[in-house]
Amino acid sequence: MSRQAQGTEEKRRKSVKPLLGLLPYIKRYRKLVTGALFFLALAAVATLALPLAVRRMVDHGFNQTDSGFIDSYFVMLMAIAAVLAVSSAMRYYFVMLLGERVVTDLRNDVFAHITALSPEFFDKSQSGEIVSRLTNDASQIRSAAGSTASMALRNTILCLGAIAMMVYTSPKLSAMVLVAIPLIVFSLVAFGRSVRRRSRQAQDTLANASAFAGETIGAIRTVQAFNGEPAANRHYGTAIEEAYEAARSAVGARAVLTGVAISLVFGSVVAILWFGAQSVLSGSMSAGTLGQFVLYSVIAASGLGQLSEVWGDLSQAGGAAERLGELLVEKSAITNPQAPKPLPEPAKGAVEFDGVTFAYPASPNRTVLNGLSFVAKPGETVAIVGPSGAGKSTLFALLLRYYDPKNGAIRIDGTDIRESTLNDLRARIAIVPQDTTIFATSIHDNIAFGRPDATPEMVRAAAIAAQADEFINRLEKGYDTLAGERGVTLSGGQRQRIAIARAILRDAPLLLLDEATSALDAESETLVQQALEGLMLNRTTLVIAHRLATVLKADRILVMDEGRVVEEGTHESLVRAGGLYARLARLQFEAGNTDL
Repeated sequence: MSRQAQGTEEKRRKSVKPLLGLLPYIKRYRKLVTGALFFLALAAVATLALPLAVRRMVDHGFNQTDSGFIDSYFVMLMAIAAVLAVSSAMRYYFVMLLGERVVTDLRNDVFAHITALSPEFFDKSQSGEIVSRLTNDASQIRSAAGSTASMALRNTILCLGAIAMMVYTSPKLSAMVLVAIPLIVFSLVAFGRSVRRRSRQAQDTLANASAFAGETIGAIRTVQAFNGEPAANRHYGTAIEEAYEAARSAVGARAVLTGVAISLVFGSVVAILWFGAQSVLSGSMSAGTLGQFVLYSVIAASGLGQLSEVWGDLSQAGGAAERLGELLVEKSAITNPQAPKPLPEPAKGAVEFDGVTFAYPASPNRTVLNGLSFVAKPGETVAIVGPSGAGKSTLFALLLRYYDPKNGAIRIDGTDIRESTLNDLRARIAIVPQDTTIFATSIHDNIAFGRPDATPEMVRAAAIAAQADEFINRLEKGYDTLAGERGVTLSGGQRQRIAIARAILRDAPLLLLDEATSALDAESETLVQQALEGLMLNRTTLVIAHRLATVLKADRILVMDEGRVVEEGTHESLVRAGGLYARLARLQFEAGNTDL
């Protein structure tokens, strides 16, 4: 990032009020807000009533020969204490419930927004860092929306109410207090900015450490296979130490803020108390009046002192809200058109690439596809082969509209895919990737991922067609067996057959196979190949192929190189032509395998 961009970013962070972004969430729950404010006000009134009762008792109660007067005031004090206790408990209940509700909605909105972003966003973002924002940062916001905000309001009301009663009790002494208040408030604001900046830095460094931990744990088998534990431990230790140092800096700033505020507040109280004692000695003020004033000044001082701590919490929550807000304002590079066109019915599965040129946003100067053009007819099986880096997988990414081409057009059944909605487009496509994604849920839920409304009978029928029913029934709980994180409890062939069952259940007219058998042993490949043959019937199928068996069964072969189709035909015709395909096939045969 350039210095100018950094300056603009820093200026934006100083001027924005991140916590104000929570107001739309808070407004959704007016009953909770009303309840919280009512009991908050009631607790404040009860607290402010205590000094009045104390003054009456000191000035009048001790002069009465009848002890019943004092007893009645103590009963009144007990009643006020009971009101204070009940109102404080209810205030806590309402504000904490409000905080939980707000952060739940916020997490839902952020997660839904993230899942709708195009892969371009994830190309430049770490998943662990995003998860850290959803968990750690959201927890800080929950505290801010609940107890911290409540304490801030409570202390503000008590402070303002106590100051008003101080003015009513003794305008002269109050004038001295009011002189000190601007100095105290200035320190809160000045130090609060420093706390927020340091808190943001602490949250960022912790998120980086969390991102590395998540990545390492997710690849723990690879880490252990290469004896990478010491290196991973060193990396994580360095990252977590940086997070500690940033947190220490933030804590230090908050400690200074608290110390300065409290010293100013209570130093002012002591000075004012000395002047008040002189007034009592001179007879210009009663002892009860001084006691009332002192109690109100303690309430005001306590409120301001706690505001210094609360301000630090709010500043820290402001940094968290800013980080989550950055996710919410992130715009997807791929969006639905304003006036989408429905794809033709019934679906046929015709595919056309027309002069498509594309470069990934992360490397805009490196063209991956360069004027790519071809047509796949309805029901046709087209194999796509070529050297690594030829652009084969990019072709699938563009078909699914993870990205849009720089030039040219991609059409399905004659309609430009940019003119339809993403849901309509992807509903017509089923994909079996090389690196199968298996979720840490049941086998049933993994197969039904694309069709959550599918019945158990439909799921089992798809598994039978995918040659998966037999091994699933051998599992401890059958279709209810948990697959484990990323399907670690299953073999490669089993994961692939679950992915095929998922694609069969989706029943889409266009099938994409991304090297679906390249990493399997011979037995697993045979089972998966049988499942694929059933899946490919009556569907347009595009196959990124390395295995010769897949290529031989294709209706047509497209040979890609440097982002273009350089050859096209059947296996026999391409071998006779003696071009790139013939060279690739000859190399594979000489190597003693059937991979292209």
